[in-house]
Amino acid sequence: MLRNPSSSPLAESAVLVATHLRVERAGAAVLADVSLKVAPTSRVGVIGPNGVGKSTLLAVLAGQLEFVSGSRTLDPPRASIGYLAQEHEQRSESVHEFLARRTGIADADFHLREAAALLASNTAAAIERYDVALARFEALGAGTFDARASSALGELGVPGVLDAPMSSLSGGQEAKVALAAIELSRYDIVLLDEPTNDLDFEGLARLEEWIARRVGGLVVVSHDRSFLERTVSSVLEIDEHSRTAREYGGGWLGYVRERAHALRRAREAYEDYAATKQELSARAQRQRQWAVVGVKNEKKNPRDHDVAQRDFRINRTEKLAAKARQSERALERLEEVDKPFEGWDLHFSIDETKRSGDVVVRLDDVVVERGSFRLGPITQEIVFGERIALTGVNGSGKSTLISILLGDLTVHTGTRTMGPGVVVGTLGQDRRALSVERDTVRFVSDRCQLDLAATRSLLAKFALGASDVTRPPSTLSPGQRTRVELAIFQSLGVNLLVLDEPTNHLDLPAIEQLEVALSHFTGTLVLTSHDRRLLESMDFSRTWQMSEGRLREDLASVRPGRIR
Repeated sequence: MLRNPSSSPLAESAVLVATHLRVERAGAAVLADVSLKVAPTSRVGVIGPNGVGKSTLLAVLAGQLEFVSGSRTLDPPRASIGYLAQEHEQRSESVHEFLARRTGIADADFHLREAAALLASNTAAAIERYDVALARFEALGAGTFDARASSALGELGVPGVLDAPMSSLSGGQEAKVALAAIELSRYDIVLLDEPTNDLDFEGLARLEEWIARRVGGLVVVSHDRSFLERTVSSVLEIDEHSRTAREYGGGWLGYVRERAHALRRAREAYEDYAATKQELSARAQRQRQWAVVGVKNEKKNPRDHDVAQRDFRINRTEKLAAKARQSERALERLEEVDKPFEGWDLHFSIDETKRSGDVVVRLDDVVVERGSFRLGPITQEIVFGERIALTGVNGSGKSTLISILLGDLTVHTGTRTMGPGVVVGTLGQDRRALSVERDTVRFVSDRCQLDLAATRSLLAKFALGASDVTRPPSTLSPGQRTRVELAIFQSLGVNLLVLDEPTNHLDLPAIEQLEVALSHFTGTLVLTSHDRRLLESMDFSRTWQMSEGRLREDLASVRPGRIR
């Protein structure tokens, strides 16, 4: 049972205010004009497309990144801000060192030792510095950290790993340790960047409960719609075109409703403006033309010799000219309304090659042993066209089973057989498949057998521009690497898709298009995901549940999506 999170005494009063922030990179605006107030009761969800500046905003709020203009104030100034960023590269450290670093304990301990060493001078400045360092050390709960860390890891199902190297952990264990870092933090204000990635349903529930119980402001970047619906009280959306932000109240559902209304109003305002502009322009042009042609014709070819009638007609045409000028002035005074920006629009599909044989993969009494973990024995057969949801808690063996299905892992006993004509498309959870050092465009060109121009065009459809595709895939963000792999799927024909947490690091538009693409894919699909909204949107023919290395067909329990 998750304990009520402890917090610093300042958490109930700490307020962080950012006003008109502007951040630039290489002279270009990453954030143009962003304002946000984080009060003790704030639960702000930050959303926007990949690369729009969400992580940049958190780094600025945390005081780790400079801004060009605007202001950032923390009241009281001594309040602590915890920024738990995404970490994609493993460091050489133990679990204890990782937790101490992520929770600020290591930093607080360093500054306390440094301040203590200066106490010998017995100066007022040295004493004050020590008092400040000690107060921070105590506020973060450093004195009880080891006991709390051991307890949290035990509750999360990974006891005894406190002194183990992070590199020795499985993917599931890594996710649980990362969750422990969040639960152990005692910052006054917490900034979380994609905390739901790799968490199972149990971990998601614990995180949601922690957020509900904790005291102090919170800002979270996430693309998990169900998580946002359960946790945030407002949504800050960063616009990819203007690089400005707008905050919507009423939680996630309030954001969805208000944004739809705002978009409809913006479209209606633009349509009214465009129609009025067109009408005034046409009227002015028509009036001007009538005036010019009418006077010209009357003077050159009068219809009779009645001077009074001729002057009347000339005067009438001159009045038309005056009306034309009025219409033109009305056009000049018309307040311009910008057309609502329609950003990058992904229309993603998965090209399918000819169908494989009836049997796609068969496992016969397969057993794999990894240290103390044993998977199997498993006997299963996947036939063409099946859609299988693979479920289970972190560390139960889902990713290991996927590696077996793909032939990436040698089995200790039993046999694995791939059927004839199977063409596999796979997306791994850790996004490390694209670790090559060649330029992305050349890598994809060779992989998909396309010329460079066609490859650039393909990648551009996935919001990967010239500055992205000339870099090695290993230097791209996880979200960008996911887009590269999706682009390859679209170009190459496949008939078996094996997806391990495919929505990790993807933004909302890409997730929604992935849902559409998977719904139209008629080949064989094996999917493991903790994105509840994705699972609910799909039809599955079978549900497999992994538990402590054992696999069973699960038709009785609550299952994702709909079984067809």
